[in-house]
Amino acid sequence: MEYHAGSYDVIVVGAGHAGCEAALASARMGAKTLVLTLNLDMVAFMPCNPSIGGPAKGIVVREIDALGGEMGRNIDKTHIQMRMLNTGKGPAVRALRAQADKHQYQKEMKNTLEKEENLVLKQAMVKSLIVEDEECKGVITETGAMYYAKSVIITTGTFLRGKIIIGDFAYESGPNNQRASVDLSKNLKELGLDMGRFKTGTPMRVKGQTIDYSKTEIQPGDEERRAFSFETTKFITEQIPCWLTYTSPKTHEIINANLHRSPMYSGMIEGIGTRYCPSIEDKIVRFNDKPRHQIFLEPEGRNTEEVYVQGLSTSLPEEVQVEMVHSVPGLENAELMRAGYAIEYDMVHPTQLWPTLETKQIQNLFTAGQINGTSGYEEAAGQGLMAGINAA
Repeated sequence: MEYHAGSYDVIVVGAGHAGCEAALASARMGAKTLVLTLNLDMVAFMPCNPSIGGPAKGIVVREIDALGGEMGRNIDKTHIQMRMLNTGKGPAVRALRAQADKHQYQKEMKNTLEKEENLVLKQAMVKSLIVEDEECKGVITETGAMYYAKSVIITTGTFLRGKIIIGDFAYESGPNNQRASVDLSKNLKELGLDMGRFKTGTPMRVKGQTIDYSKTEIQPGDEERRAFSFETTKFITEQIPCWLTYTSPKTHEIINANLHRSPMYSGMIEGIGTRYCPSIEDKIVRFNDKPRHQIFLEPEGRNTEEVYVQGLSTSLPEEVQVEMVHSVPGLENAELMRAGYAIEYDMVHPTQLWPTLETKQIQNLFTAGQINGTSGYEEAAGQGLMAGINAA
């Protein structure tokens, strides 16, 4: 049974990095804003790399900050390490990068949204849009709540008809075993939007206590105080190091022997990969002249044993992942806590958008972030900020 649940100036569907910036920008401009997200415990979640910034991306975080966005301020409050990359090169390629305490980052961002004036945060699954005469008037949730608004921003990330793939095993899901959004994807197609299929992936997480750090190289944070936001005055001094190791000839041998079992090469994955997120299988095939590839071991926070294995993004079967991890120096006895996986999802071809990120076909409907095919939290946040400003 559908019912009128409220009216707002702007509704944001999704509370990932794009959704958070969109909602905060809209609310701070004085628009009464509603954020609807599948799970309130997943606000500003980092499903992949627990970091902000780096080459090209660090500049985007600075731009978000300059426009009044939250990402820079939030990572300044919640990082475990901050480091300027490429200091041995010229200033043009130097890039600030922060390793995040991913759970603290989420908690702090959720708290910011909850305290923001003009902003209402609710847990709900949006199943369809209210569109009249090619103009978006609101959304309908699966429980029948009808929310009306002057503008709607969709920032659904990788949740639209999401499918997780590990080897020949696949199931319908958003990232980190969250519910996938199926009905909304169907509705967008019914409304005439041209949809595509993308895929991205994430590496396994291993237990920190089972790593032999003596076989790796320490990567400490900078002693110099650094921040992304120009407003930051309090600095975190207690930092946690990351560690560097490399793939071995044995790693490459294992991957090459199992390429036929990789969903990327077996035809099981239909989506196109976003740029700049290559899997280890992809790297081994494309750069087969390279004897080894860098692997960074990155703690996911101050109060967890989970360590992110940066550089080993994969969708190979779980038993192959175990073998592969154990072939890396320092990880011979590492215990997998989570397997790596690929995720496929529906996206809107961005040629259907005006530069404001409003859809050309449906007035007052905006899309931002991975639904537009972006790669990385920072680009999503930047699009969310612009969509929020323009929607407001």
